[in-house]
Order: sequence, then C-alpha cells, then structure tokens
Amino acid sequence: MLCVGDYFGISYFGDKINLKFTIMLSIIIPTLNEEEFLPFLLESIKKQDLVDYEIIVADAGSKDTTVAIANQYGCVVTKGGLPAKGRNNGAKVAKGDLLFFIDADTILPDDFFKKSLEEFYARNIDIASFCLRPFPEKKLSYFLMNTFYNKMIVALEAVLPHSAVGILVKKNLFEKLNGYDETIQLAEDHDLARRAMKKDGEGGIIRSTEILVSDRRWRQDGWVKTGAKYLLCELHMIFIGPVKSDIFKYKFNHYNENKNS
Repeated sequence: MLCVGDYFGISYFGDKINLKFTIMLSIIIPTLNEEEFLPFLLESIKKQDLVDYEIIVADAGSKDTTVAIANQYGCVVTKGGLPAKGRNNGAKVAKGDLLFFIDADTILPDDFFKKSLEEFYARNIDIASFCLRPFPEKKLSYFLMNTFYNKMIVALEAVLPHSAVGILVKKNLFEKLNGYDETIQLAEDHDLARRAMKKDGEGGIIRSTEILVSDRRWRQDGWVKTGAKYLLCELHMIFIGPVKSDIFKYKFNHYNENKNS
C-alpha cells in the first residue's frame, strides 16, 4: 500500500523511493447533480493504494442523490457553489498537506496516485496537472483531445502553465495563492497554475499517468463549438487577462438540467 501520508522527506535509491514520512492527501470534488458519474470516480479512488487520505465533496445544491452517494462512500460533505468556490470550500476543511482537486465526471486509472505522487516528488513539483483521455474512448475524440490539449499543455508547461480537470498542489502554496479566484468565470484552474508560477511555484504536467474524463461536455455542446470557446478563452487570458465577465455563458453542469428541473 502506498502511504501518502507525510511524504515530505524522500530519498532515492536507484529507481526506488524511500518514503520516510507520511502526509495526508485531501481529494476535493466539486459536484452538482453528479449521481451518474460520481460513483465511478469514488470506486476508482477506493481501488488506489492509499492509506492516509480523505475525500471531500463540495456540493452546490444537488437535487439528485449525489450527497447520499458521497455519504455512502464516507466522504466529508461541505457546501459548494461554482467550481472555484466549491474547491476553495473543500480546501478550507481539508486536513491534508497535499490537495488533489478532481472533477466528478472522471475515473482514475489503476496505480494513479502511486505513479503521479512518485513523479510529483521526484521532479520536486509544487503544482501539477495531467493529460486527459476521453471515455468512452473513440478514435476521433482521443485524437482531438490528445492533439489539441495534451500535446499543447506538455509543450507549454514551462512558459504558459495549464491545469484542468485534475490538479495536485501543495496546500501551503495553495494558501499562499489565496486559492482559486472566485471572480473568474472560466479557466480559473489555468489561472491558478499561472499565478503559482509567478510565486516561484514549480509546476508541470505529470507524464506517468493520465485522467479519464467523460466526453459529455464536448459531445453535448459540440467539439467545434467547445474547442473554439476554449481557444478564445485562452487568447483572452493571454492578451486581456482572466475571464471575469460572462461572455462565454459558462454554466456549471448543465448536462442534466432537464432531468433535475
């Protein structure tokens, strides 16, 4: 079993890592009507080789069984809001020194934490994100995500950091940044990574594993429309600044509006 617990002092013997101490890992999930996907994520977490960890669900007022599912899995449940607020609220009650923010419509592959934490500490990173793989996986969806997101964020990690869907960050750095900027309407996660770099935080994209993410947002809103929105958002961040107006009409989990209205 991987003891994430105080992972502070680490020494290396060849390719093997000696965990001298253990720190607690706090896994924070913002939710809104996620009864369909949340069980898959929680099951994938339970399968990991973790000892000292907690799961915090920051719920934004779900009308379905999301909160009941979180309680069933022994999660700490706190009040959420839009994703930035939910993540910040989750961090406020987190007991761990290492925070992992993850979207609810995801699945973590086997040995995800073993691989990612070993790389995180081997590279001496303070904040990290991950490449994404869509599920259900189709050749076209994987090609688009891999070409226009994964390869881009790896190529730009040292000059223009990106972090989305899953973010691993040391709590002391997160607090130094005052968490997520809740005034940002879209891409507040990328903003967090870029502010971390300005604070001399060492960031990077984990290479040893990836996150499986539902393709629902691209499938429902359209790949071209969604891609164009995020491209325009990227340009806005570079040339104007963080997106603090609602020009992109962002909605938090609108996929089940008809079901839960």
